Amino acid sequence: MHQESMFESPKNEPLASRMRPKNINEVVGQSHLIGENKILRKIIESDNVPSMIFWGPPGVGKTTLARIIANETKSEFITFSAVTSGIKEIKKVMEEADANKRMGINTIVFVDEIHRFNKAQQDAFLPFVEKGSIVLIGATTENPSFEINNALLSRCRVFVLKELSSEDILVLLKRAITDERGFGKEKIEISEDNLKLIANFANGDARSALTTLDMIITNAELGEDGTIKVTEDTIESCLNKKTLLYDKNGEEHYNLISALHKSMRNSDPDAAVYWLARMLEAGEDPIYIARRITRFASEDIGLADTNALNVAINVYQACHFIGMPECNVHLAEAVIYMSLAPKSNACDVAYMLASSDAKKMLAEPVPLVIRNAPTKLMKDLNYGKGYQYAHDTKDKLTTMECLPESLIGKTYYRPGTQGNEGRFKQRLEQIKEWKKEHKDKQK
Repeated sequence: MHQESMFESPKNEPLASRMRPKNINEVVGQSHLIGENKILRKIIESDNVPSMIFWGPPGVGKTTLARIIANETKSEFITFSAVTSGIKEIKKVMEEADANKRMGINTIVFVDEIHRFNKAQQDAFLPFVEKGSIVLIGATTENPSFEINNALLSRCRVFVLKELSSEDILVLLKRAITDERGFGKEKIEISEDNLKLIANFANGDARSALTTLDMIITNAELGEDGTIKVTEDTIESCLNKKTLLYDKNGEEHYNLISALHKSMRNSDPDAAVYWLARMLEAGEDPIYIARRITRFASEDIGLADTNALNVAINVYQACHFIGMPECNVHLAEAVIYMSLAPKSNACDVAYMLASSDAKKMLAEPVPLVIRNAPTKLMKDLNYGKGYQYAHDTKDKLTTMECLPESLIGKTYYRPGTQGNEGRFKQRLEQIKEWKKEHKDKQK
């Protein structure tokens, strides 16, 4: 546990700490939460802060926002560490916060990486959150649904923080060059392209970007006139050159993921593994690749091989469990599987066709026969009248129409013949033939 004054700036404090925003207007990114009239800004400005959980990747401002909230609301700010804080210490501080509350002093307790606290530690906060003795702000990179006790989670609002864009990072780097908290008192010579290089290298992590800038400027050449000159050579000497070449202009990132996707679609496992290696060796986030493979499993394989999505999800989880470099083999297994699997884009096409109609017909009423009818009034209005329960029939099929009247007869899903989808195609044809035959009998 550490109780601190706000925005301390020790002489040798790292650049990322020195440049930490002092107020909400200095925060870059997260406009969906703290932009004008957005929910978190309103909460802070109204000084009506509930207990909350900030969920997002590293370096996007979770700790910064917690500190700003404490400062803006004039509250005591206490931080806890999952490593060093035991139950006894937590309860002692909670009791002090309880006493402060009775004296009109609010306390914000910030728990970084709250997912690392065990159940007993999390439970120790619960009674004090319930009675309002403290405002708890937890920060986590993990899904709070799985990592935080339900009782505690139900008493907190969850805010999802997004990865910062390269443009956001660039704003922070330029501020660090000109602001006196950073290098504003120095004469720094660095090109826009080289700042973009550092921004791209950071992969959405502001802390990483500022730490990198600090290291580069520390190792840059000092000119006779006292100017610190940062060149591309300086940057490459401090960082992995292969990583820099990967996304130098922000375009290669998309070129390489496109190459991986299209190689798998073309059933070329050798090319797929090569492009995978290019991305991983250049420092790409394995989770990003795993997410794209998951999309591929449904977009390009779908029902042709229903196990493809299972493989993709399992590999995604494996990447979370062990990270790089060990998860490279899991990703290799996934891209080879996807490359060799039978292909079908029928699910993707079906959704796009249905989506096109849905956008044009957002007000199209649900047919009465399949509407929900939980009340007598709804039943009196014929909701659910004539509904046919398929399980009560011999063939488990009915002639009931489920599409809106204006779309009856419309076809969205058109299965191919690859892999399992050949069987699904045959089954669909049998269903349609059965419905046609039995409708004709009803005429």
